[in-house]
Amino acid sequence: MSDPTHAPSPTRVIAYPSGENGDASRAFYTEVLGFEVAMEEPAIGLCAPENRTAQILLVPSRAGEPQPRIGIDLGVPAAVDAAHAAAVARGLRVVYPLTDEPCGVRRFFVEDPGGTIVNVLAHTLPRGGTS
Repeated sequence: MSDPTHAPSPTRVIAYPSGENGDASRAFYTEVLGFEVAMEEPAIGLCAPENRTAQILLVPSRAGEPQPRIGIDLGVPAAVDAAHAAAVARGLRVVYPLTDEPCGVRRFFVEDPGGTIVNVLAHTLPRGGTS
C-alpha cells in the first residue's frame, strides 16, 4: 500500500461464529458472556457494552454463498479499495466481489492463504449497528 492516506488500518474485527441456532447462540452470548444485541437484521449483531468494537455477528448460512469467518473493518471505503487491489495483486482468491451494499458498507470477501474467508469492509453510511 503505497498511499498512506488509504492504507488499511483495521478499526475493529468481527467474529462470525456459526449462526445455525440463532436463539440459542443469542442467549449464550448475551446471558453467559454479557454481549448486547445491536442489530437484528439481516443477522444478529452483538457487541460488548463497554467496548462497542468487540463484536460478534451471527449469520445464518445460505447455500451457495461464501461464508466469511471474520470481518475486518478498515474504517474508510478507500482503504477497502486499496486492500482489494493488494489482494488481487497477490493473486488471492476474491470470493465475493467489491460491492457497495444497501446496508451501507463497501466490502469484498477474500480467502486468506490458510483458506479462511474474510469480509473486508468499511461503512459508507453512518453506523447504526454491526456488519
